[in-house]
Parts: sequence; C-alpha cells; structure tokens
Amino acid sequence: MYINDSNIKLPDDPDTIVWKYLDLSKFVDLLLYQKLFMSRSDKFEDQYEGTFSEPTFEEIKKLSVNNPAFLDYYKTHRENVVISSWHINEYESFAMWQIFTQKSEGLAIQSTVKRLQQALLSDTTFEQHIGSVNYIDYKKEYIPFENDFFPFLFKRKSFQYEREIRILTDVTSRGLKIDNGLKIDIDINQLIEKIYIHPKSENWYKNLVIDLSKRLGFNFVIEKSDLESDILI
Repeated sequence: MYINDSNIKLPDDPDTIVWKYLDLSKFVDLLLYQKLFMSRSDKFEDQYEGTFSEPTFEEIKKLSVNNPAFLDYYKTHRENVVISSWHINEYESFAMWQIFTQKSEGLAIQSTVKRLQQALLSDTTFEQHIGSVNYIDYKKEYIPFENDFFPFLFKRKSFQYEREIRILTDVTSRGLKIDNGLKIDIDINQLIEKIYIHPKSENWYKNLVIDLSKRLGFNFVIEKSDLESDILI
C-alpha cells in the first residue's frame, strides 16, 4: 500500500514521466507474477547506499556515545530496506539503455509518478513510500536522519545522471530475513503506460514482446525506440 509521507519530496507534477530499463527475463517475471521486485539496499553496487555523509555521521557518533544501539540500528537497517529504482526523464535516455540493458535485448517501461502511486495500492502486505533522490557532496553536506528513509534518498553527486526516484519499503517490523530482495503485488496495467523496445533490436524481438504480452492477457502500447531511426540527409 502506498503511503503519502509529507516529509519525503516528490516532483510537483504527478504526471512526471519515469522509466525503468530492464532485460526481457525481468519483464517476463514482472508480467507473469504481477509482482515488482524490490532490491535489498545494501546489495546495490554503490557501497554508500543507506549510509550517511561525513557531517551527519560525526553527529550520529556523538549521539551514540552513551547509546551504542543508536549507531548499531543504522548499520543493520540497510538489510531491512528494499528499493525499486526509476529514472525521471521526459524522453528516453541513451545512457540508461547502455547501463541497464544487455546487448540489444532490453526494453523500457514508461510510467508516471501518479501511475506508480496508484499501482502500489494493490499491495496490502507492505507499506511503500516514493521519494526523489537528492545528490550531494558526502564530504561537506548534511543528510537529515529524523526520517528512517532519508539515508536511502541521498546519493553522491557522481550519480546525478541517474535522476532517480525510488519506491521504498521497510520490513523491520515484519521480522523478515531478506536475501537479495522481495516482491510486492503491483497493478501492472496502472504501472505500465507504454513499453519501448531496445533501439538496436530487430523486428522479431519487438513482435516477440508484443505476442508475449498478449498471451499473458495484457494489451500495452509497445513501440520500437526511435533513437536509432534513419538520419534525414
């Protein structure tokens, strides 16, 4: 269930376009089980995920002098927070195609912030929050910690190109032991507004995705990316 947290920032326009770039196997898994995979935060490539900037860490250390459990909580909390990452952009991103899809067999889901919010309402097991990521200098800038999700909504400036918005879930109160992540129920038709096929893919691949979607009972708008369209000269 999506929870609107006024302390977590979102784009002002709910129709802001967001993207998820993925390979075919992950897309099939999404459609087949109608569940969205959320990755454990400490399993991301960026080792700083869920950690604090230097100014914030120094403050936390002072608060932990007489209460070591305060610091221990933040060390272990990363294992209990799961994340689904999306990219904010009005248009397709060449860089995202390169980073998140293998060779020419990938696709991109186009959605909006509002669609994400509505799609999450179908899950009644976990509470989900959505927030925009802030990009800061970890040596100089401060990360607030009055909200448990704030450490997961800040990243180093080196990652600004990601323009990320995140779905976050904290399973601490559930007492679950998560390996790589967990899946949550999702309304697929709300989630997906349009699907774009990899710009370097061949027609058979587009037809495969269309046929696969229809066989599973979906009728999405599916288009080939035009990033590799013929030049006009």
